[in-house]
Amino acid sequence: MTNKQKIFLSLAVVALINFLLLILFGEKGFTDYLSLKTQKHKVLMENEALVKKNISLYHKVARLKNDPRYMEFVIRKDLKAVAKDEIIFKKKQTGKEKSGLE
Repeated sequence: MTNKQKIFLSLAVVALINFLLLILFGEKGFTDYLSLKTQKHKVLMENEALVKKNISLYHKVARLKNDPRYMEFVIRKDLKAVAKDEIIFKKKQTGKEKSGLE
């Protein structure tokens, strides 16, 4: 092999190594592809969770519109509302309960 062939072969090997490094670690390279793939998976999982939450909220809204008993339950639970004819009993607090010891 002549010196020109050795130099050309060496330059070709260096160029191939540079291209390989560029493919693996360069912008839009293999490492970026892997990170985008994991990011896509996370976004799909978040999207699936949001779809489930939307369906749940849709059913809750439908029940609130159409089911008076459920509406009353939610009002009593969330707003702590009572009806006009109900009597409220309050437990008298002792000194320990007021100070938070019991």
